[in-house]
Amino acid sequence: MSPPAGGSRDNNFGSLRLLFAVLVLASHTPEMADGDRSREILTRLFGTLSFGEAAVDGFFLISGYLITMSFVHRRSAASYLFRRVARIVPAYFVCFWLCVLALAPLVGGHLGPGTIGQEILWFVCLRQPFVPGAFEGLRSPFLNGSLWTIPYEFRCYLAVLFLGFFGFFEARRRFWFLALVLALLALNVVQERTRLFPVPGTSLAAIAEIVFGAPEKNVRFCAIFGVGALFYLFRGELRPTNTGALAAAALLLGLFFNRMLAETALAILGGYLVFWAAFSLPMLWISRLNNRTDISYGLYLYAWPVENLFLWWDKAINLWLLGFLSLLGAGLLALLSWTFIEKPALNLHYFD
Repeated sequence: MSPPAGGSRDNNFGSLRLLFAVLVLASHTPEMADGDRSREILTRLFGTLSFGEAAVDGFFLISGYLITMSFVHRRSAASYLFRRVARIVPAYFVCFWLCVLALAPLVGGHLGPGTIGQEILWFVCLRQPFVPGAFEGLRSPFLNGSLWTIPYEFRCYLAVLFLGFFGFFEARRRFWFLALVLALLALNVVQERTRLFPVPGTSLAAIAEIVFGAPEKNVRFCAIFGVGALFYLFRGELRPTNTGALAAAALLLGLFFNRMLAETALAILGGYLVFWAAFSLPMLWISRLNNRTDISYGLYLYAWPVENLFLWWDKAINLWLLGFLSLLGAGLLALLSWTFIEKPALNLHYFD
């Protein structure tokens, strides 16, 4: 099946997004319990990326494809930006403030006027919440450690708006965009070997990082998001086949042992596999279900605080039980998030 040019839902993106959200939860389970990756399965197999990192990269690949398609088929720049804000911010807003105002006081957090002011700044910058004392004593004492990727995702949305405005997605200029993405991928390889970007040494640099993000992470996520965008822009030339998928999987397995090349290989070869699974495999029933009730974003938002809450109650809880209970709890919250927050926000049609 060829990738659709417009907004067809006859694909397996729903299944893939749900799979990636579950893999993030599964990867975080031993990491949060141990405070390290000694029992994280993919890290033990290859010694490079974790399932969580690979799954987040998968999210960015799919996002690059779909968000670029959204921009190309936009009614206006305002409608594009409104739709992007509506998709990501309302559910983030509710999750962020539930963590700060409801969860933090239950797990030892100390809220005060200064703390609330800081949280407002953190929220405006789409960062993860931090309340002093919350989850103190746990190996991963963060209210919601998964939220750190949200601002990088939103910056990619803004980059699409900027590049699209200057015509980089048009047929005559898309090769310039290809060159840009290749340069970012090369930078990402280099920074795996050397500290290309220094740690902020001044308060001004630290503030800039709060607002604009860490340079090395911007490079990483923009490169992977850009690969997804390229798969959309060159969808006529890049038609995933079964033979190509088999070759990509074999090469990826080999390169996954190399720390410097693992993520770049995942972006390119893993990207090929993602879009092969999305468009060449028969559409799965779970894809149809998740297209109607998309709990993947909500599952990503709530998995961390739910898991840490179970660990707060019982630090010695069995990992399989922890993962299972967390999946149930986060899944329920994700369903509520989709039903009462995400879907109503997406049904708004300002600027259309």
